[in-house]
Amino acid sequence: MSRAASSADERGVNQNGEPGGRLSVFTNTHAAPVNPDTRLLSAFRKDTHASKVHLAGREYFSEEGQTFELHLVGKIKQQLSTDPTLRPEYPSSLGLTEFTRRATEVALGKSSKAIVENRVLGVQTPGFTGAVRLGAELLRRWYDVSTAWDGPVYLSSPCDDSLAAIFQAAGIQDIREYYYWNDERRGVCLEKLLEDLEKAPEQSVVVLSASAHYPTGADLSPNQWTQITQLVSRRRLFPFLLLPTHALCYGDLVWDAWPVQYCASLGMELLCAQSFSHCFGLYGEAVGHLLCILKHNSLLLAVQSQADKIVRSLWAQPSVGGAHVVATVLSNPAHLVEWQCEVKHIVERCMLIREILREKLRLLGSPGCWDHLTQQSGLYSCTGLNGQQVEFLTKRRHVYLLPSGCLNISAINGRNLDYIAESIHLALTTSL
Repeated sequence: MSRAASSADERGVNQNGEPGGRLSVFTNTHAAPVNPDTRLLSAFRKDTHASKVHLAGREYFSEEGQTFELHLVGKIKQQLSTDPTLRPEYPSSLGLTEFTRRATEVALGKSSKAIVENRVLGVQTPGFTGAVRLGAELLRRWYDVSTAWDGPVYLSSPCDDSLAAIFQAAGIQDIREYYYWNDERRGVCLEKLLEDLEKAPEQSVVVLSASAHYPTGADLSPNQWTQITQLVSRRRLFPFLLLPTHALCYGDLVWDAWPVQYCASLGMELLCAQSFSHCFGLYGEAVGHLLCILKHNSLLLAVQSQADKIVRSLWAQPSVGGAHVVATVLSNPAHLVEWQCEVKHIVERCMLIREILREKLRLLGSPGCWDHLTQQSGLYSCTGLNGQQVEFLTKRRHVYLLPSGCLNISAINGRNLDYIAESIHLALTTSL
């Protein structure tokens, strides 16, 4: 080694001029792939076109194009901030008892047999993602005690891009897809869905959207649920149900959760991840809940202890601010009526947007039938547009939606609806 190099090392500077005399332990860290939602939002923000529209967001947007806080939620927050009985203390790792009780009741109904028989566990989580992660951790450790279970988990195609990564982060690497959306029918293809699940190995976990399927907005009918649950029981599969926008499908907490109640009435064991962030406008507070329905109440304490252990290693305790708001509303009949009125207004506005958009496309003479827009429900919709048409919308019309052709209905409002309808029409009729 040369004298000069030796002196540099003695001063604690490496050959790249960096202090410390050695490379960073993160030198070989590779950048993670950019999330599609993040990539779209970044492109939208850089776009300087006056008529640009972002339709790929996940929140509910008002007619003014902004996320907002429900009027009742604002009042409850004000009341709670001056409540002398609320102390700044750590909650239980499993969350606020009143919140988990109310969240369980709205998913299953107060008279649910599973609740009466005390074989239901509810755990408050930091948002919907936290609920899915906790469910994945429980399955990973205890689904098959004879081995370290790592799948398979079946996800719908398409689905929330983050779901596979959540299960993989919990150590479940075998992630598979089942057919769900059919572009030609512009709806759920039950035949291929059943065909895929028929091939699933016993003890596979099947992730099913209970309502407001993301990103298509296309939900299963009661008859389709009957056929799926029959297959799940016969093939000994395990259902993991999702309620990511609970109450924003039909405007009713209980009716949105009908598939959960139906599965529970059949005596099925299941997990269900719920989110109250959307229906209460509590996006910053991230209010989630994991529901676990067991076969026998003798299993409850053991599963609860394991959930407690897992939570302590993941987030220790959930945040209580948003959970206090939800529990206060759900436990007060007068508050509940007022909240339901606000939520129904949101749902009715989304359905009205669907109807007007369908009619405008019809009047423009846009090719194809657009009835699927009003047959879907919730915040999201799959238009049926292909990749080239989506690219046309982005590059030529500055309208940003997911590559799958799915969009957030609530992001459409009186100021941009005509422009969006015209843009979709041009994407369908312009030679690319």
